[in-house]
Amino acid sequence: MSVRPALLLLLALTACNKGDVRVSLEKGRDAVFTHKPNEALRWYHAALEGLERDDSSEAQVFRARALRGAGDVYYLELKDYRHAVEAYKELIQVCPESPESLGARLYLADLLRREFHDLRGAIAALNDALARNPPQSAELAYQVAGLYFELGDYRQCELEANKVVQKYETSPYVDDALMLKAQAVAMMEGRRADALRSYQELVDRFPESELQPHALFEMGKLTSDSGETEKAIEIWVQCLKRHPEPRVVQNVIAVARRQLRTTTPVAIGDAVKAFDRDVPGSFVPHRMPKSSIEALGGTEDEAAAEAKMKGEAVPVKEGETPGAPPAAAAPAPAPPPSPAAP
Repeated sequence: MSVRPALLLLLALTACNKGDVRVSLEKGRDAVFTHKPNEALRWYHAALEGLERDDSSEAQVFRARALRGAGDVYYLELKDYRHAVEAYKELIQVCPESPESLGARLYLADLLRREFHDLRGAIAALNDALARNPPQSAELAYQVAGLYFELGDYRQCELEANKVVQKYETSPYVDDALMLKAQAVAMMEGRRADALRSYQELVDRFPESELQPHALFEMGKLTSDSGETEKAIEIWVQCLKRHPEPRVVQNVIAVARRQLRTTTPVAIGDAVKAFDRDVPGSFVPHRMPKSSIEALGGTEDEAAAEAKMKGEAVPVKEGETPGAPPAAAAPAPAPPPSPAAP
């Protein structure tokens, strides 16, 4: 007979505790909205204390809400990142399938990456979230690929980016994944041709993407590095149409053109380059004519004789020093004999 009243008393106390927990959660949320984070924390911790010996399914719902509330206050309001990580990890451990645990995993990944530089821990949190097939799976998968790039694990980055391209082919993150894949492949030794193909795939599949001109720019750099400077210039000119910083592209094109001028020999018959004396390697005559006589085809001696008759300075011959006495002239030929008298 005494068991029944005790059971009723226990049920009444439990109902009372849950009512108190519900009130604590509501007051905690109200304190957050009124920008009183420390007060909110007190109410969330009070709710958790009230649930300490309750393992019912309803208690699990309240526990998840209290832990998520406390974690968000630590993270977003107080910037107490260590306690935020502890709250999120506890929530994920004790209520792994609760709706609140998905957001906790995402916040945990962000904290581990930005505040604690634990990239592998962030990857684990994101993969844990992906295992529950959330609606933002494509975005999370792309973030995983990006974290591997930050780690310098370019091969794994390529694999993860391929997953985004193949598994979420209608997602708006596909062009981002192609760009990331191409960048990762370009970082690997001997994979320049593969990187070019990945950039080209982005350009072909997403011609209107904002990443298209950036892909073209990178293609130009890879092409230039392989020694095909003229082809690289063509690619850069193409990306000028939509690149957000055209001046940067123009500067790269100008540098490439200067490089071409300094390394490409002048072709025979190239009239433009033949008289471009500002261009290294352009044609310069061996010796400019010194006078009008010489310009018309006369010899240097004839030019010197003309200068003496006009009182001008005698042109200096090649190999002579100005002002030095001229070399001895060769004897003049004997005059022809006079015709014999008849």
